[in-house]
Amino acid sequence: MKLLAESITNLTEVSMAIAKHLFSKEEYKEKNIVFSPLSIQIILSIIGAGSEGTTQHQLLEFLHSSSTDHLKSLSSQLVSYVLADNTPAGGPLVSFVNGVWVQESFSLQPSFKETVSTDFKATLASVDFLTKAHEVRKEVNLWAEKETKGLIKNLLPPESVDSLTNLIFANALYFKGAWSSEFDISKTKDYDFYLLNGSSVQVPFMTSKQKQFISVFDGFKVLRLFYKSGRSYKHEDRRSFSIYFYLPDAKDGLLALIEKVASDSEFLEGTRPRESVPVGDFRIPKFNISFGIETSNILKELGVILPFTEGGLTKMVDSPMSQNLHISGIYHKSFIEVNEKGTEVAAATSTDVKVTCGRRTKPPPPPIDFVADHPFMFLIREDLSGTILFTGQVLNPLVM
Repeated sequence: MKLLAESITNLTEVSMAIAKHLFSKEEYKEKNIVFSPLSIQIILSIIGAGSEGTTQHQLLEFLHSSSTDHLKSLSSQLVSYVLADNTPAGGPLVSFVNGVWVQESFSLQPSFKETVSTDFKATLASVDFLTKAHEVRKEVNLWAEKETKGLIKNLLPPESVDSLTNLIFANALYFKGAWSSEFDISKTKDYDFYLLNGSSVQVPFMTSKQKQFISVFDGFKVLRLFYKSGRSYKHEDRRSFSIYFYLPDAKDGLLALIEKVASDSEFLEGTRPRESVPVGDFRIPKFNISFGIETSNILKELGVILPFTEGGLTKMVDSPMSQNLHISGIYHKSFIEVNEKGTEVAAATSTDVKVTCGRRTKPPPPPIDFVADHPFMFLIREDLSGTILFTGQVLNPLVM
């Protein structure tokens, strides 16, 4: 199934706009981050499908979409194809599920219920926020924990759900991929990792002497590591997943690099390493990160305000009270672990090598160093469609 290139470009632009805004906030400038901008966008697409008027217009504008039909079509393709489990083709385990919890005194409009169930493959639950808010919060948290193989716990914090809550939207995204070529654990050793404050910490680094997919640019380098796909001609599933490391040359150059990444929609594709090169000093740190955020304030700062106020979500429920319906919170929590075997990552939100032949032998390129011993950015992408699943920053690999 082919996703429209323009749609994926728009997805990427929105993803990087969210990432840039999040990374640049004062409270996160010194924190490790991992999150799924795609997860947040799909939740907003569900909300868009149940809105109208200025609220819907605001969501469509933010998501760079022309209509809710376009949103539904794109989201349906993403959920059914890009985010479908890849293990039948020998690739990574991918799991993406949506959930909607609505106050039991409301009945969902048939068209919205059909859209949420069919296009977004969401589970629907009618609950009693009025008298059992604590139980509903526990139910949502257990759902998210189960769908992320136990990695995401307590998605909804205490006091986040009360008798005034009307709706909760949540999703869970889980990804576990093995490297196409694993790192030798016996070669992992501790080296210095330099922090933004000028000090350093001892961190276990993975290394390899094999050729790597690296691109070198003015002021930064990009490393691409492939996840095992295992696909063959017998499989129609042609998806390919990779993780990209964006490493600034300067030890304090991460924010400037993020600004560059987010400013140009063609940047990611234009800097993607496409051929393997011999390496000199090659080291990347092991790390695992947990990160959680209630996204309402971030979204409001980016211009998505009306869904959190009364009056625009009138296509969700059949009730005179629909005019009072609003989103009380969209909670997002993520986890990632990168080690010698591969990557395990979860989020919940309430090669083509060519050989040129000729008469003269082309001299081999000089070895390239890639030593990620200072803050860097990463993202996990499905390369056939270009869809970004996760992105984040590592400022200190020792801090979860």
